[in-house]
Amino acid sequence: MAPLLGMAVLIAGCGDKQSEPAPQAGEPYSSREPAPDAEAKAAPTEPESTGTLDITHRGESMPATIFDGPTGAKVKLADFKGKPLLVNLWATWCGPCVAEMPTLDALAVREAARLQVMVVSQDGEGRAKVDPWWSKQSFKLLKPYLDAKSDLGFAFNSGMVPTTVLYDAEGKEVWRVIGAMNWDGPRANTLISGVLGG
Repeated sequence: MAPLLGMAVLIAGCGDKQSEPAPQAGEPYSSREPAPDAEAKAAPTEPESTGTLDITHRGESMPATIFDGPTGAKVKLADFKGKPLLVNLWATWCGPCVAEMPTLDALAVREAARLQVMVVSQDGEGRAKVDPWWSKQSFKLLKPYLDAKSDLGFAFNSGMVPTTVLYDAEGKEVWRVIGAMNWDGPRANTLISGVLGG
């Protein structure tokens, strides 16, 4: 009950931090009901809405939050410094999250030499929920990181999933996108190329 109360407070406390207003395509953290067709494998098509770009956290360091890696080992974002890192918070119950996941995998494949792509589940049930969903997918590079207590979500303080944050090689935030996006599309390519150098 306490985590749900905390999530409600987080959502209530979220202000308008976006620098480029656009329709939001995400789900609030407190929305724990499965989205229609969320269990179904999403087609790699562009989500209906484009997320909102937020640059108000530019230059901030990665949070020190600890969460579970794909093998169960404890990790933190700073463990991945050295190459730009795109961190996506998602959940199996979030339709827009599921819809954009194949585009994140396509981006990870296309930019493997220059960019790390990490997807971190905010599912409260952890592996019990994520592993069965993940086993039905055919992702080439994505691996399932887990944050069952949504600690990373609270650290990002966006109040929504999906939330995607880009860090430079030194671990400083460049921008974040609140809501879904086609991460293999032209807008994402324009946003990311500034950090990757073309």
